[in-house]
Amino acid sequence: MGNKSFSVNGILLLYHHYLFHNAPTIMDHVMAFQRHSRFNVWSVNTELGFPEGLKGLHFEIIVLHYSLFGPSYLLNEAFLTYLEQSQSSFKIAFFQDEHRYCQKRFNFLNKSKIDCVYTLLEPPYFKEVYEKYAQVPKIIYTLPGYVSDHLVKIAEDRTKPFHDRTIDIGYRARQLSFYMGKGSQEKHKIGVEFRKYAKGLGLKIDIETEEEKRIYGNRWYEFLSNCKTVLGVEAGVSIFDIEDKVRTECERMIEKNPRIGFEEVSEKVLQLWEGNIPYRTISPRHFEAAAFRVLQILFEGNYSGIMKPMIHYTPLKKDFSNIDDVLNMLREETSYHDIVENAYRDLIGSGKYSYRKFIEAFDQELRKDGYNNEITDDEIKGVDTLLDQGKTGRQIRASLCSLRHYSFPGRRAVLFFARPTIRMYRKYRERGK
Repeated sequence: MGNKSFSVNGILLLYHHYLFHNAPTIMDHVMAFQRHSRFNVWSVNTELGFPEGLKGLHFEIIVLHYSLFGPSYLLNEAFLTYLEQSQSSFKIAFFQDEHRYCQKRFNFLNKSKIDCVYTLLEPPYFKEVYEKYAQVPKIIYTLPGYVSDHLVKIAEDRTKPFHDRTIDIGYRARQLSFYMGKGSQEKHKIGVEFRKYAKGLGLKIDIETEEEKRIYGNRWYEFLSNCKTVLGVEAGVSIFDIEDKVRTECERMIEKNPRIGFEEVSEKVLQLWEGNIPYRTISPRHFEAAAFRVLQILFEGNYSGIMKPMIHYTPLKKDFSNIDDVLNMLREETSYHDIVENAYRDLIGSGKYSYRKFIEAFDQELRKDGYNNEITDDEIKGVDTLLDQGKTGRQIRASLCSLRHYSFPGRRAVLFFARPTIRMYRKYRERGK
């Protein structure tokens, strides 16, 4: 294909994934495009650095995955330059955790001339957020995750009969930053408070609310398959920091008094913004529990209109006033069976919330915008060849860097000898290669 820039009638999907333990839902979302789209999709992990061959390719469609966007954007200078130069490409950005660093996001959207945003915000709030601050022509509502074929298969293989499960109530979560509001504290609260109420009742409890106790990868599925019930709350937060004021004020107060509690911060700072823009949703955790036929005990909520109380889950009031009824229900196998089967039927078995359906709708939106999936086999091979150039070297360098995140025998010695390569790789990424 030479050194010329060639137009590619396909999708470039940029995402970020560290080469160590991470939530499986990220790669489920990434891989769904390649597995189910009728368009040809080339995925590039920005953790490996910029592929030199990408400079010779101009993609009709560029998708920026939500894994790229956090406190810092995981796009180096070369990727940003490439986006800037891809003026005629149709650029799509997926976002999650949109409640924070909002002004930075709006600036990015405007500077990069993003054409379409997939958001967790419900449509009534598009105008107040994206339409007010960013020049994005198209906004589409989405969920944070869907049901993958992999999840369905692994649940079929590992789901245990009710009486073979050794954990009566399981849960994993962590406490989120105060500036995200009361809703953000529910993940921590339900675990801490439920553990107190269930103490001494003879139930096998495995509830943890600390960061270091979180479980990733296949170990999470093993844990889930061994639970009879799990706790849960709506994903999201109750404060949308649209002008980037709440976080800074909250952090300033905590810096002055590191021992200050949430209630005091809420009273002095947060209540002005509490509930300003609704940002709650169903999460992949709820689909996972449904797939493994685990009874879900959830704080009352809307759950994107998908899960209904006493049909798909057992509702727990946020003041725990019905906790005795909930605990008594755990002993009623008939109610347990009916609810878990309803959840499996409607969330999993129906296929309504599958990645296949999601990507079908994604493709349909592209066709509405005038794009088609016509491309020759020779063109596909040419793109593969360019993007594969130097890939092995980039993977090796990134793998060496990832060793610092693992504990293993001889780690110190390995890192000592790998340090020059790691330093070189960091410079390599900073230069945007």
